[in-house]
Amino acid sequence: MSLLKRRVAEDKAARWVMVVLTTMSLFALVAIAIGLLYKSLPILRTYPLWNLLSDTDWSPFRGKFGFKSFILSSIYVTGLAVVIAVPISLLTALFLTERSRPIMKKVIFPILDILAGIPSVVYGLWGTLIIVPWIADSFGPRFVEYTSGYTLLAGGIVLSVMIVPLLVSLFIELFSAVPEELREAAASLGATRWQTSRMVVLRKTCPGIIAAIVLAVSKAFGETLAVLMVCGNMVGIPESLFDSAYPLPALIANNYGEMLSLPIYESALMFAALILFVIILVFNAISRMVLQRVEKQFKL
Repeated sequence: MSLLKRRVAEDKAARWVMVVLTTMSLFALVAIAIGLLYKSLPILRTYPLWNLLSDTDWSPFRGKFGFKSFILSSIYVTGLAVVIAVPISLLTALFLTERSRPIMKKVIFPILDILAGIPSVVYGLWGTLIIVPWIADSFGPRFVEYTSGYTLLAGGIVLSVMIVPLLVSLFIELFSAVPEELREAAASLGATRWQTSRMVVLRKTCPGIIAAIVLAVSKAFGETLAVLMVCGNMVGIPESLFDSAYPLPALIANNYGEMLSLPIYESALMFAALILFVIILVFNAISRMVLQRVEKQFKL
């Protein structure tokens, strides 16, 4: 076989391998969706979908399955975590890439890797031993008469600490990829370092920033153990930061062992997993559309 024919054959083989792997990834996504839907059919046949999504009453042994409070708790905890984590991560990444000395980067990068690799149960214990008492004894009494500390705020803080290492690492990669010529051009026009960071670095990497936030939100939405340990897990819609919350992952983790005694209970928990799956899927689809618009708008 000639060299040209061998290269053509290798190229075709590589192409087919990539096609097969991509198809397998899509098949896994579809298989998960079908499996969750199949397991959710008993409760969907018993109760109207709108009632399941809009009711707040959760009492499985009385036939009450309302998921609204769990859905809103998941959204609130994740949203609060992102609101806390994104500014901290952006400013940290900007400092490390634009202002810090090389020795500081050598110190910070291993710390970020360690934080990203810590098991979620450790974050949960940290939240239980440090954050919860701080909210109950020091911070909470400034705003409300009483709070147990196991609150929406505690879950948001712990979850934000968990996603900060991921966001900082992604942002650093984005900011480091900005050509140095752009910074030099801005400096030659009289821009300060902050103006260069804001008008050049952030503008150039805006689509990547949005993509990184989407990834962090997807990770935060499915986080279970740490949030379960600090949110209080009381059924009800949180009306303030100092109320308990009960996210969907915590519902599944807390009740999975009890579902064997009631078949419809198993279907309800599978439906909770399906809701979580659909929320993340829809959020990523919407974010992808927004990202395409932003890419067109922020091209330099």
